[in-house]
Amino acid sequence: MIIDLRSDTVTKPSDAMLEAMLKAPVGDDVFSEDPTINQLESMAANMFGMEAALFCPSGTMTNQIAIKCHTQPGDEVICDELSHIYQYEGGGIAFNSGCSVKLLKGNKGRITAAQVLEGINPDHDYKAVSSLVSVENTTNRGGGACYNCIDLQDIKEVCLKYNLKLHLDGARLFNALIAKQETTKEYGNIFDSISICLSKGLGTPVGSLLLGTAAFIKKGRRVRKVFGGGMRQAGYLAAAGIFALENNIHRLAADHLHAKQIGEALSKKDFVTNLVEPETNILVFEVLQPYTPVSFVEFMARNEVLAFAISPTQVRLVTHLDITPAMVTRLLSVIEKM
Repeated sequence: MIIDLRSDTVTKPSDAMLEAMLKAPVGDDVFSEDPTINQLESMAANMFGMEAALFCPSGTMTNQIAIKCHTQPGDEVICDELSHIYQYEGGGIAFNSGCSVKLLKGNKGRITAAQVLEGINPDHDYKAVSSLVSVENTTNRGGGACYNCIDLQDIKEVCLKYNLKLHLDGARLFNALIAKQETTKEYGNIFDSISICLSKGLGTPVGSLLLGTAAFIKKGRRVRKVFGGGMRQAGYLAAAGIFALENNIHRLAADHLHAKQIGEALSKKDFVTNLVEPETNILVFEVLQPYTPVSFVEFMARNEVLAFAISPTQVRLVTHLDITPAMVTRLLSVIEKM
């Protein structure tokens, strides 16, 4: 049996989720007539205390729509240097929105209000207009680290004072909510827009949601169409999202426990260094001789474990709902014999 720890995007729908998908009533969402999509969007908006939501194929699309809606060409987006919107979205900030970026060197992918304040450009003709701050929670390249709500509120105060919008790339936000015991409404009160991914820890096959005001989502719907993201009878996918929001949030704690157990085993190995202690479901660490990240991944593959070398020095492992306690036990034995 393969133990796939490359990402939490590799999950398969459960039988119960597939049953919900098969029974979903559908319509044409470009005409706003798919009842299941409408239900999912309303459900998600209500969870966060926000006015509206937009269902999209991917988190990259929801992030890029948000950036496009919040900015004008020539503006600048402030974010951490490890941010997904900068590292892994194909240069979309420049390509889609015509914006530059101000990259901040945060702590495990997390930035502070003081850093944001320092990163805002002065109001000069020769400077790009700082118009948007984007934060990521949890942080992917930061090893699944989480913000505290109080720190996010401090960033919000800076944004309000200097008339900047604040976007959350919440691809793994529910992992953070479980780890920090915080609420969706707290986040809805802080951010101008929120992207949440349904196809990572929540286990759906496809889909992300963008949340915001009704006017913002109306604009976002137009941008989604321009980006080619208008869908027809996508209620079958939305049904998976409804099932996930109703059933798969609290179980994320099991993924966090599995990551902690794996991290404890790795920390005992001399060839593992700079292991980011996992707060959630992501493990990021550096590999020393006699291994390299590539040879580490190859060794794991020979033992039916799939891992991901994310840099010339680092490996990433991600736990998820398809990883069972028995799989973790087997993985621990593989690590032990290394």
